[in-house]
Amino acid sequence: MKTVLGTLVILCATSAFSQSIISSEVQPLRFSEHPQHASQHAMAQESSLYESSAYSYAKGEVPLWELGTPIYVVPLGDLARAAKKEHANDRKAEKVLEK
Repeated sequence: MKTVLGTLVILCATSAFSQSIISSEVQPLRFSEHPQHASQHAMAQESSLYESSAYSYAKGEVPLWELGTPIYVVPLGDLARAAKKEHANDRKAEKVLEK
């Protein structure tokens, strides 16, 4: 009983002390200022993102066989119909419990 009372006193004293430290006055949020503003200036020299290869490009059409085959997704309705047929063929309960 003494330990519970002692713990309660310490808890109340801690909370009272912490309330006296925290100021209850509202302080507005302040952002730091940046004196530099956007201005117009010359752009930097271009630099290649490739290690040492020269920049090249090609123009033309890509054959369809290079793009791969599209993935066929079964429509949800077809899946539902197949599940309904499968459920219809399942065994039914033979015994019926009536109260």
